This record gives sequence, structure tokens and C-alpha cells, in this order.
Amino acid sequence: MTDTQRLIIRRAAMAVPVLLALVVAWRLTRDAAPVVAASGHDHAAMVAASGGGPVTISDTDARRIGVTFATATHATLHRDVQLSGEVVLDETRVSAVALKVDGIIERLYADFVGKTIRRGDPLVALYSPMLVAAQEELLVAARLQATLARGASDASGSASDLALSARRRLRNWDVDQSDIDAVEQHGMSHRTLTLRSPVTGTVIEKNVVSGQQVMAGQPLLRVADLSHVWVDGDVFEQDLPLVRVGQAVRVELRALPGEPRTGRVTSFEPTLDPATRTARVRVALPNPGGTLRPGMFATLHLIASEPAATLVVPRGAVLSTGERSLVFVKREDGKLEPRQVVVGLADETQIQILRGLNHGDVVVSSATFLVDAESNLGMAMGGMGDMPGMDMTAPKSLDQKAAPGKGGATKSAAPPAMDHTNMPGMDHSTMPGMNHEMPAAKPPVKPAPPAAKKPDAGR
Repeated sequence: MTDTQRLIIRRAAMAVPVLLALVVAWRLTRDAAPVVAASGHDHAAMVAASGGGPVTISDTDARRIGVTFATATHATLHRDVQLSGEVVLDETRVSAVALKVDGIIERLYADFVGKTIRRGDPLVALYSPMLVAAQEELLVAARLQATLARGASDASGSASDLALSARRRLRNWDVDQSDIDAVEQHGMSHRTLTLRSPVTGTVIEKNVVSGQQVMAGQPLLRVADLSHVWVDGDVFEQDLPLVRVGQAVRVELRALPGEPRTGRVTSFEPTLDPATRTARVRVALPNPGGTLRPGMFATLHLIASEPAATLVVPRGAVLSTGERSLVFVKREDGKLEPRQVVVGLADETQIQILRGLNHGDVVVSSATFLVDAESNLGMAMGGMGDMPGMDMTAPKSLDQKAAPGKGGATKSAAPPAMDHTNMPGMDHSTMPGMNHEMPAAKPPVKPAPPAAKKPDAGR
């Protein structure tokens, strides 16, 4: 046999395993495709869509896995809706303090943020040419009125009207009546007049300093009455039907643990925040001592109640799949039947059933997930027997029985050898250089040593 024939045989022997693997893979994929096509359905999807079938569980197994039962009854639900909130100023008790006349602040009495002032307390000492002119006018009118008191009635009346006009102008500029009386008593005007606070509260914003010139209407201070505050909370869209004006609210503050406050809902915004899908709810709280400070974080607990008794079951009885809710109802024959229900309001222990159950129905109240798994498993095993290629019966014994061995042990019969010649598409006779009777290996022939070179006869 030549070296070329040996090379061909060696390459063909290396290609045989690869060809066998390709043929086996082709046969397996060809046989598996009709099974999927013939089945015509996805069994797992069918079980998921049906929600499982009735389940039979013995009393012993029920106690072992913790299955308990409850009866659907009518009751009144109370739900605690928790909201995240923040203490804010009561906007109805915030005032901006401004002057009604132009001038220069000689002294600012409310000189820092946080200072508490009361109505009538000195606010600023103001120098204003308009105030000085009004005082001088008042003094002239008072002297004229005293001179003409015994004269003509018309002249005396005009002097009295002039004095009254000067007093009214000073009062309209928020000059206190005691300061006006002091001007008339002393018979001289004052360079500066003290203007007093029109409100009571705490300075939360200061916009001026001493020596600053101000214009009429310019805000000097913002003063807030902190004896009452608001707590604003965000209600999610699905909880809006549970909120109403006048509803009682319990407020817990992080800064004051163990000291809950009670208030009532005063209003809530009619529109939703498009980013958070929440609406702002406002609760009014009394704040004696000023312990509640704007900016504090709070948790609001709204107690929502059903107006009348409604059908309820324990919360553990309802199994939510995300798209629907299921309960397992105990039938008269003892089987547990899955039933789809529509749920409503829920509290810590019970949940409202709007549709799907009747009063007096007995349902599984605990271990519902295990019962559902048993239901889906039983339906899956029952349906597999009808699927093509799924034979649930025990396999038949092999034709070649195992021969008994030592010690009573049995040995399995050896599987029949694979005949590659019968595989479709494998015709070894047509393959070049393929001889089924492989020649015995021969020892390699050593090459003969090169012959000695003969001397040239011509030399």
C-alpha cells in the first residue's frame, strides 16, 4: 500500500465521527419538530391561563402545610393611609410689613429673623419730610383754631377742619394716636416718628437695615403667626377617593417621636403632580409653644372607613398574580376550587371582596400559595398524558432480562451495538479509500542507506 492510500485512509477515519454526529443531530431535530407542531399548544401557558384546577388535600396534609380556613363575612373596614408630609407655614397667618410713606429708617427695632413681635410694639423710627410737614400743618391748624375760637364761626370751622385733616393724614400713615397727641400737647414737631407693628408673630424675613431709605409700599419684614401651622402631605392617585375635607388625621413627626398630633384635612389640591402622580393634602394643626417648626418631616395617617358593612375575607386568602386575584373556595365535596375575585379596600388584616364570593363561602385563609402550586402541578401532570410523546405509564421490561449475579444482584443487559452501515445517508462503499477490512498494522519500513558513490572511471 502506498503512502498516498495510507493518508486517504487516515483522513477518512478522522471524518467518520464528525459525520456520525451530524447525522444523529439531523435525526433528532427532524423527529422533534413534528412533536411540537402536532401538540398545537403550550401546556405551561394553558396552566397559567386556567389558574389551575380543583385540589384535594387531606386533613393531615392540610395541617402539615399550615392550611387554615375562614368564612366570608360582612364587616366595616378601617384603612390607615400613610402619607409623607412636611410642616409648612399657615399662609393665612403670614403678613408682609411695609410703610405707607417714604423716608429713611433711623432705627430698626425688629432687627433679626426669629424675633417675636406683638401688635403695637415699636417697629422702626422713621425720618420722613412728609411726616414732618404733616406735623407742622397740624400745629398751625391748632394755633389758628385757638386764635379764632372767639371770632367768626366760619373761620373757626375752617381751622378745625384743617387740624382734623392733618390728624387723619398722620393716622393714615400709621402714626400712633399717642404720638399725634404728644405733638399737639408739646406744640412742636418731631424729627422722627416711631411706627409700630400692625401684627403679632415671628419675623421670618428681614429686607432692610438701619439707615436705609425706603419707599412707600416696600416690604420691610415678613411676619408669621406660628401658633397654628399646616402639614402638607402627598396622596397617591389610587388613594384620592379615600380623602375628604374634615377627615381626622394623626401626625407623627421625626423630631418629636412618641408625641403624635391630631388634626383635620382642611383642603387638597384639585390637580395631580404629573411627575409623582400625587395630590397635595393640607392638614391644620395647633402649635402651642411653637414646637412645630416649618420644614420638619412628618408622617400622616388618614383613617379611611367604609360607610357600611361589606363582604370581607382575611388578607392571606387572596393570592394576587399582578393581573388578577384568586381565592380557593372549599366546595361541598371537600375540594378546593380556585376562583377569581375583584378586591377593594383593605386594612391590616382584612380585604374587601367586590365580586366573586358570597356571604358564607369558606375559603383558604393561609398557605394559599402552596395550594395554588398544588393546583397548577396537578393540572400540569394531568394534561401531560394527552400530549404527543408524553406516555405517563410505566415502561415495559427489556427483552433481554438481566442475569442474576453474585449475591442475588442482577446485571443489566448490554445495549445492542450500533450498526453504522444501516444509518441513512452513510454509504461507506462509495467513499474513496474506505475498506471495511482494515489491514493489520505493519511495522514501518526503514529507508535503505544511500549506496556508496562509485569512483569516476575517467579519472
